[in-house]
Amino acid sequence: MAKIALGCEPVVGSLTPSKKREYRLTNRLQEGKRPLYAVVFNFIDSRYFNVFATVGGNRVTVYQCLDEGVIAVLQSYVDEDKDESFYTVSWACNIDGAPFVVAGGINGIIRVINASNEEIHKSFVGHGDSINEIRTQPLKPSLIVSASKDESVRLWNVHTGICILIFAGAGGHRNEVLSVDFHPSDIYRIASCGMDNTVKIWSMKEFWTYVEKSFTWTDCPSKFPTKYVQFPVFIASVHSNYVDCNRWLGDFMLSKSVDNEIVLWEPKMKEQSPGEGTADILQKYPVPECDIWFIKFSCDFNYNAAAIGNREGKIYVWELQSSPPVLIASIVSLSGYLMLNPNLQLDRLQCPLMEAPSSAAVRMGQYGAGIQLHHPHELHIQVVI
Repeated sequence: MAKIALGCEPVVGSLTPSKKREYRLTNRLQEGKRPLYAVVFNFIDSRYFNVFATVGGNRVTVYQCLDEGVIAVLQSYVDEDKDESFYTVSWACNIDGAPFVVAGGINGIIRVINASNEEIHKSFVGHGDSINEIRTQPLKPSLIVSASKDESVRLWNVHTGICILIFAGAGGHRNEVLSVDFHPSDIYRIASCGMDNTVKIWSMKEFWTYVEKSFTWTDCPSKFPTKYVQFPVFIASVHSNYVDCNRWLGDFMLSKSVDNEIVLWEPKMKEQSPGEGTADILQKYPVPECDIWFIKFSCDFNYNAAAIGNREGKIYVWELQSSPPVLIASIVSLSGYLMLNPNLQLDRLQCPLMEAPSSAAVRMGQYGAGIQLHHPHELHIQVVI
């Protein structure tokens, strides 16, 4: 277990907005009243830079942002199980470049939808409980990773349908895994976090031959020699409560808990002692009234800014690559609905902010299931589903 390094105090950002960007509402779309849990733009293929997908209930919907703030519904899919509730969605692609929409949720089944021919490409069964997050490898977008309530993280090949690696076991998480992320440049490395209050960094380097084998496997996927990765290379307890979101910022880590802040820290590993090292806390980005778990933050394509909402319906947009941190904008919802359901007995209080292009800020809500895409100077879209 890594220790928190002692020394300089972390730099804390000011909550006085710099007003570097202005956001205006140009459109609002209401489609229904089902809860909406995730929204993600297609960062994988530049041809679809203005296309985003949403999930909520047993439905997956694909939209396109057109000129002058117009939103078009391109596709909508409904799972045959009416009790399914999708919690997460990510874009991936086949080896031929076909865009895939990948969704998972309460049933623990991952649906891979081929958006080019509007058909289900594959369904992945393996997790023993609900799926909290799916992320795509940016360098190899046919690889996805899933974080589950079953305390495991799994690596999948969407082309062949193979579960390649399972990150769980003796050194794995001891409670629900809430978030996972691929390193942006180190193809072997992922990070996960969860309800055991830890962030774990894993390496796939010694298992990479199995990743390569998954692309050429022609036999039944169930016969593939799936490997367990039982021990992470780094474990950190930066937070004292559930860690519900983590994202790499280069070799640094952004993570948040229920402490009204996002924390930027540097994992310093000991090569000779896997799992050990120190965590240097560098900066903190305050987020008032953000003391309930499973409110996620998002980053733009270039990781210049992060957006996060709170339980009062306000969005904070922080400049990431500045010290001290600069608050770009503080946006108050015009609709007035809450970011998430205040009923603390619910199993899911999910209103994450997922990625948007061009430093846009995306807002979601449980009541009314709303999304707002706040685009600086050009576009501000709100979708209520």
